[in-house]
Amino acid sequence: MMFDHEGTPVRTGRAAVNGTSLHYRTAGSGPAVVLLHGVPKTSYHWRHLLPKLTPHYTVVVPDLRGLGDSARPSDGYDSATMSDDIAELMNHLGHWTYAVTGEDWGAVIGYQLAARHRDHVTALVFAEALFPGFGFEDHTALTPENVSSGMHLWHLGFYFQPDIPEMLIAGHERSRPDTATPDALDEYVRCYSMPGGIRAMLSIYRAMLVDAEQNRQAAQKKLDIPVLALGGSAFIGDRNESQMRHMAHDVTGHVFDAGHDLAEEVPDEMAAVLLPFLTTHQ
Repeated sequence: MMFDHEGTPVRTGRAAVNGTSLHYRTAGSGPAVVLLHGVPKTSYHWRHLLPKLTPHYTVVVPDLRGLGDSARPSDGYDSATMSDDIAELMNHLGHWTYAVTGEDWGAVIGYQLAARHRDHVTALVFAEALFPGFGFEDHTALTPENVSSGMHLWHLGFYFQPDIPEMLIAGHERSRPDTATPDALDEYVRCYSMPGGIRAMLSIYRAMLVDAEQNRQAAQKKLDIPVLALGGSAFIGDRNESQMRHMAHDVTGHVFDAGHDLAEEVPDEMAAVLLPFLTTHQ
């Protein structure tokens, strides 16, 4: 369960969009903000941040295609298609313009949303993500530099192998993360343990080479909306800002004393930076 600033449970719904069905949560009133979670998480990731936004904004928190309680179609897991899902959802809900906040893979999808639907996105918050096509692939290589910096993302190559990850992960979804609370872990395991949950998650990674080409194409025209790039000092840090400077003209950066999951680790600090940005650029 997720609650707004008054302790009222958020509204939930389901919408048929872009050839699939998305589950979403929404609460608050005012200008619209859509929050896009990363992988392997669900919209529940935003439970601490949402009530800090609902006094000022109508907040829409979808489960991305294939994740959470959204449908798990056989295809469409590239970031451009997933961004079109969100554009159709926001139109379905009657939000013609809106700000976008994305973290991890949701940030890459948020960038594509801003690039592909420029008339609708007023501002972009890009948190803790590496862009396919702009350095992500470099961090997957087993090199001394990547290992020493903690950025050797060995799991990406593993996820690309057909069938093996599904076989090894199924029944072993529960892990011991440092940032997810037990309730969040229970929710994530519930969703990823459902039929097709692991397949859908892996499909997002397996679309990475397509994403890379999509990002290179989109970056040929820089975003002309304001962008706030947020990082955690223990993970991607100020690289969020340096990446976004390739993709947008107006970029502001902020690094928190945190790891990868800002909305779970430092929601108060994140809200203190996010709210003034949104207020200025709504």
